[in-house]
Amino acid sequence: MPRSERSPLLLAGLLATAGVAHFAVPRQFDAVVPRALPGKPRTWTYASGVAELALAAGVALPRTRKAAALAAAGFFVGVFPANVKMAVDWRHRPTPQKAVAIGRLPLQIPLVLWARGVAKNTEGRA
Repeated sequence: MPRSERSPLLLAGLLATAGVAHFAVPRQFDAVVPRALPGKPRTWTYASGVAELALAAGVALPRTRKAAALAAAGFFVGVFPANVKMAVDWRHRPTPQKAVAIGRLPLQIPLVLWARGVAKNTEGRA
């Protein structure tokens, strides 16, 4: 299978894995929910997990791939504040943990570009 054909399935796999993780280990996700959001962090954790699972299903299916991939790009932008919160909260942790938290920030850029690329490569296909 050519790389361009695997890319949507790999993106769907990443989203599905992250979605499942929100339910398997919710406490770590609760901790990065920005306090400015209304309601309980666990509600946001579960809602984010559901969104990732739905996006994964949408990206996996050719018929919904373009819309889901564009939505995934938006989702990656939307969760950026949680990554910023994590970097701020972890600024006094040991260097390896701090590096992980800070390293997640620029990682959002390739994720957004990957999702947009999946959407673009879906154009004209049914």
